[in-house]
Amino acid sequence: MRFSRRQALALLAAAAPTLANRRLFAAEQLPIAAGPYAGTRTSLNAYRVPQWFADAKFGIWSHWGPQSGVEFGDWYARTMYIQGTKQYEYHVKTYGHPSKVGYKDLIPQFKAARWDPDHLMDLYVKAGAKYFFSMGVHHDNFDMWNSKYQPRWNAVATGPQRDIVGMWKTAARKRGLRFGVSEHLSNSFCWLAPSHLSDKTGPLAGVPYDGTLAAYADLYHDYTGLPADFASTTEAMSRNAPTRWKLQYFRRIKDLVDQHQPDLLYTDGGIPFDEYGLSLVANLYNLSAQRHNGRVEAIYQSKTATDCATGTCALDRERGVLDDISATPWQTDTCIGEWHYKRGIKYKTPKKVIDLLVDIVSKNGNLLLNFPLPNSGELDADERVTLDGITAWMQGNSEGIYATRPWKIYGEGPSTKVVIPKNGKEFDPNEGKKPDLTASDIRFTTKGSTVYAFVQGWPQGAAVINAFGTGSAQRPPRVTRVQMLGHDENLRFRQQADALRVDLPATPPSTANIGITLKLTTT
Repeated sequence: MRFSRRQALALLAAAAPTLANRRLFAAEQLPIAAGPYAGTRTSLNAYRVPQWFADAKFGIWSHWGPQSGVEFGDWYARTMYIQGTKQYEYHVKTYGHPSKVGYKDLIPQFKAARWDPDHLMDLYVKAGAKYFFSMGVHHDNFDMWNSKYQPRWNAVATGPQRDIVGMWKTAARKRGLRFGVSEHLSNSFCWLAPSHLSDKTGPLAGVPYDGTLAAYADLYHDYTGLPADFASTTEAMSRNAPTRWKLQYFRRIKDLVDQHQPDLLYTDGGIPFDEYGLSLVANLYNLSAQRHNGRVEAIYQSKTATDCATGTCALDRERGVLDDISATPWQTDTCIGEWHYKRGIKYKTPKKVIDLLVDIVSKNGNLLLNFPLPNSGELDADERVTLDGITAWMQGNSEGIYATRPWKIYGEGPSTKVVIPKNGKEFDPNEGKKPDLTASDIRFTTKGSTVYAFVQGWPQGAAVINAFGTGSAQRPPRVTRVQMLGHDENLRFRQQADALRVDLPATPPSTANIGITLKLTTT
């Protein structure tokens, strides 16, 4: 009797359920688009990040969903179920106890009543974004598209009752932007675990939260068959999930990619669940090859450096910056405030954003910047101040940003002397309470024989660039002309042994408090 390959794999898996056989069986159940890649690390090692990403440098992200509708900050759908947190206290006071009023009851309040994706995209294009990201699905298990495998909890079925991902995509591509989606779903099975618990103290101690209701297991997850202490012991970002969830994860993210054909797919963490995640990466790339005559233009972004060590993907650092130039393009993702909208928060200034941008670009990276939208879907007045400041600077200085590559060193000045903490975390001069860069802090990019020197403030006197002194260790080329972007006239300069000194115009440009860009023509 002859068996088909599918029948043989099934018999093999049943007869000898080794890890290898289980993976063979699982892979058989993971259909992906035909193309140059298979869902294995060996196959994906051949991938290389396309040039367009190295040229783009700046993207904007809408990290937006039902949790934004509450307007009380990050991780609301989880921490509203953790007694003693500010979000739990806010929830009880505003909506009621989570045993009676849960996250399921807040989702319909997310309406996006004044959301205009075309208007917002015009603002983002004007600010210099070359790609745009939509939230696909957060840890809250709510899909922002017309989801085939999450039919009750998606943005078409409830809340806005619109395909948010699809409408963002249309607006972005109409304006020539590359389009990306972020997915945070792989952690959801553990992240929502507190919804299955109860208060430990008080009059409702021991009364289960609404996450235990079987009627809502499609939102809060089904913990049937798991250890009794699973909900109380699992960590938020763990991926300790059963096979049934891994398959659900695969189907949902494949549906997102198949429907919307993004240029970029961002995962909150490393590539998840072995062959399930690897197959999703291969599917993304194969679909891209089908659309581009065999050329893969798509990019998968992972936060795990080992994932991207050989081909496979582009490295992403959340709220972090590499400490030196990378041989391959990478990305920092960060936010002007919190990831989800929070009323009354203080946003990053345009100065902090541009300091961050030039530092990242000088190290061969890109900046993906989130503007958190409120329930309405309309930027608030303070967000517009930050966006307008970025726009003003980019309009005069972006020549030194786009399609550039690193110079011999990324920069000079006090900010380059900071020692990376021994805990291994990246130093980011713009997160936390780090000071702004100053006129003594300079970052470099190149385009052909031109070098751009970003001087991150207005110097008192001449601008001094030590790395371009004829006697410096960098052995710089000879400078034949110096201009300041946004200023028509050539500037007087002296390339001496210790430094290049440039005499600046008498009147600084309107954005000089953020920084200026000197264009050095060299031979």
